[in-house]
Amino acid sequence: MLLRTFGWSLGITAAGLALAGILWGAKGAAIVAILSVLEISLSFDNAVINAGILRKLNAFWQKMFLTVGVLIAVFGMRLVFPIIIVAVTAKLSPWEAVRVAVDDHDRYESLVTAAHPAIAAFGGMFLLMIFLDFIFEEREITWLGWLEKPLARLGKLDMLSVVVALVALLIAGTTVATAVPLHGGHGTIDKAETVLLAGVGGLLTYLIVGGISGFFEDRLEEDEDEDDDEDEATEDGGAEEGAEQGGAVRARSGATTGQVVGLAGKAAFFMFLYLEVIDASFSFDGVVGAFAISNDIFEIALGLGIGAMYIRSLTVFLVRKGTLDDYVYLEHGAHYAIGALAVILLITIKYDVSEVITGLVGVVLIAASYWSSVVRNRRLGEESSAAGDKDDKAEVTSGV
Repeated sequence: MLLRTFGWSLGITAAGLALAGILWGAKGAAIVAILSVLEISLSFDNAVINAGILRKLNAFWQKMFLTVGVLIAVFGMRLVFPIIIVAVTAKLSPWEAVRVAVDDHDRYESLVTAAHPAIAAFGGMFLLMIFLDFIFEEREITWLGWLEKPLARLGKLDMLSVVVALVALLIAGTTVATAVPLHGGHGTIDKAETVLLAGVGGLLTYLIVGGISGFFEDRLEEDEDEDDDEDEATEDGGAEEGAEQGGAVRARSGATTGQVVGLAGKAAFFMFLYLEVIDASFSFDGVVGAFAISNDIFEIALGLGIGAMYIRSLTVFLVRKGTLDDYVYLEHGAHYAIGALAVILLITIKYDVSEVITGLVGVVLIAASYWSSVVRNRRLGEESSAAGDKDDKAEVTSGV
């Protein structure tokens, strides 16, 4: 199971480190290895969130996540996207941006760093909306009930997540976005307008992509409900025509009797896009933070790309093992980590926050939610065992 899931990641790691050693020597290989660890530590909570979404998709779209999704993550977000950001913000042609990235590492680092406020605002707002929609949703299982239950009641107010996110964006635009230090510490600049525009862009992206995927998912659930109703009608002696219609609904929804099949078609496509935008939002801090280790675009892309492979393999492992079903608080911990990362991204518009702190926050929250899940499972097991003992004693007493 482990080898089948992580085999590609291990193989690409070996090939990537060997290539780094050939191109840049032992020092280059060490830098790539460090960048890989950085990406894994910063994005561990991303794997848990991805697993919660990926388990809704069918086998085809899960495979797409591991193939096309990896290409987008490695080459798109870690290599191409920073160049596009440099070209747009510095008003350079794409070819000039590529030339700067390849030949002038110091200037490239400076331009990416200068674009950080916009990147952080966009990614921070997108991630903040994910957290707010989770925390304001009523659910049967709560981790921190004293906090989650009151917030779920507040969440019954329409558009509360959007209102809270916009308030957070206004606070960021009027505090951390003002007097942003220039790269190198020579003076400051007001980035309020940039942060507000980028933040609204992140919010709109979440509402559009998440809204469309949610719409098709709801449509699919409605089809499945119709399927269930028609199956009941058939069991009660309904006409054969009803059974044929039920079969047609099953074909449309991708569901078969007695089997839960993941999302397919348009619903899966937009859910896949949603996954990729989430991954992009998580990658922002890693790409910018990587410049603390190297300013070579190819070293950064290779190191972060290897780390992204492990995150994807871990996502598939969590889905196949049913980990989120066994450890029910993991999703809660991951969403709290997302909320923390969103706040950290907004803070980094003006202040430097160590990648160690960013990574540790996510790891600690995930670890705490995992341990809470273990404690819950033990308690339920003990209660089930005690109930079984009582039933046995009752049978003996009654002489059965």
